[in-house]
Amino acid sequence: DQGSQFTSQAFTGLLKDNDIQISMDGKGAWRDNVFVERLWRSVKYEEVYLHAYDTVSAAKAGLDRYFRFYNSRRPHSSLDRQTPDQFYFEALPLPMAA
Repeated sequence: DQGSQFTSQAFTGLLKDNDIQISMDGKGAWRDNVFVERLWRSVKYEEVYLHAYDTVSAAKAGLDRYFRFYNSRRPHSSLDRQTPDQFYFEALPLPMAA
């Protein structure tokens, strides 16, 4: 993310002072982060913007519920209409019988 909070002198200086390596995508290189950006767009439009959470714990519970839905029940066109769980678990190798 190239947001000002992550590129500010104060933030990058703090990282450097503590020997923390700075890692971020290239400026204007949207392809570096396209899948995560798409995920967060879905989270915002399908969950966050639809609810007015009263507390942090309510927000955490709502996001937990959404991610369980997103991974186990929401089909994805990029996965041939499978859920991420279906796609992942079908790709796992079967254990060999002893």
